[in-house]
Formats: sequence, C-alpha cells, structure tokens
Amino acid sequence: MDLGIAGRQAIVCASSRGLGFACADSLAREGVHLAINGRDPDALAVAARTLSERHGVTVRAVAGDIVDAATREALLDACPAPDIVVNNNGGPTPGRFADWDRDAWIAALDANMLAPLAMIRAVVDGMVERRFGRIVNITSAMVKTPVSPMGLSTGARTGLTSVAKALSKDVARANVTINNLLPERIDTARQRQMAELHAARAGITVDEAYAHMASTIAAKRLGRPEEVGDACAFLCSAQAGYISGQNLQLDGGSYDGLL
Repeated sequence: MDLGIAGRQAIVCASSRGLGFACADSLAREGVHLAINGRDPDALAVAARTLSERHGVTVRAVAGDIVDAATREALLDACPAPDIVVNNNGGPTPGRFADWDRDAWIAALDANMLAPLAMIRAVVDGMVERRFGRIVNITSAMVKTPVSPMGLSTGARTGLTSVAKALSKDVARANVTINNLLPERIDTARQRQMAELHAARAGITVDEAYAHMASTIAAKRLGRPEEVGDACAFLCSAQAGYISGQNLQLDGGSYDGLL
C-alpha cells in the first residue's frame, strides 16, 4: 500500500536507536524526509547515514536530550514545518514507590509528558493551517495496565495521553490527528534492561528471563521494533485521517480488557 506521504517532512524524537529509529526507518521507506534526534552523537550519525543510504531521503540529525528546550528548538530549525511528529523518549527506570521523591517525579514528567507536549504545542498550529498533520506519541502499555514498579512512567505517560486525547478533538477538523502507540515487550535495548533486572532479582539467567517474558505474551514471542515502526507509519498515512485520539496497543494480543 502506498501510504501517500512521500515527500512529507517528519521530526522523530529519540530516534538514533530502538523504537524511535524503527519509526524513522518505516517513515523513510515511504519517502518521508526526516529530522532525527539522539543524545549520543556517534550513534545518531550512524542512524542518519543508515536512513539516508537505505532510503534516499534527506536526514538531518540533531544531537541532544529532547527534554532540553534548546534541543527541541534545534529540531524545529532543522524541520520548521513538519507534517509528522513522532514523540518518543526513554522511560524512567523501574523502582519502588517509597523511593521516588519529588525530583524523581519531576524528571519523569519532564521527559515523558512535558517535553512531548511542548513539541506538540510548537507544531500543531502550523499543521492546522496547512490542513495536514500526524502526531504520534510512543507511550507504553502501562498507560492501560499500570503496575507499581513502573509508576513513574505510568503517571507521566497517562498525563500525556489525557491531554493528547482532549487536543485531538480540537484539531481533527483540519486533518490533524493525534494518536498514541502503546508498546509492550518489544525486543529492544530497553527490554534487555528489563530482562537483566528480572534475572538479577529472580536469580535466573537473562535467557531464562526472556523465556519467561515470552511465556506471558499471548503471541508467545517478543514484538519486533519494525512492527512498531510500521504501525507508526500507517498512523501517519494519508489513509489514517479518520483515526485520531486513539491508543493502539502493540502487545501480541496480551491485553485482557475491552477498552
């Protein structure tokens, strides 16, 4: 299927590796020109070169933490009129509620709620004026199935989800959509970190921790980053203009609820 977005311009945050890179890769395959971002300049340079050589699109790279206003401004300088914005950032480290002080909560809110909202605020009016916009927030399955060790992530990302839902109704009239991807158990470096934590706590090997994770998923396997990337690309497509304010779970069919 031709997604109808060739030649469009996209900002993909935290995209030098992992799910952000997967989304950038899927968009570039559709002919979308990119502004990508990451904290590690070397990894970012490799990602930019890979995307450009693989797909023949223009890729501008902005090194820095998306939490910093200067990084967001540099991304917008690199792509002043984005048609597509994919908000992404690493989540807080799992822990215990009793250990999270105010600084921990503020850091989580900055990284996983306020930074993406600032990016949305910077681009949404222009999208409305141009009568096309696709905003996708990569959040987490924990938004709908919270567990206490992931409280920092759950709290911040649920806040982002709520604001995004409300705003989506205001801008749908202008062919601007805002949706969220809720990944769970995707085979990335973040998932390896989770496996290592589980292995250490349970006194098992990392391979055993991975096997245990897979056993809890209805599909009996971890998700692949490219599956997340392709879902993102579809939500950014011309065909997805009637889909907005939604939370798409990518969890191998594991969610037990109806809504």
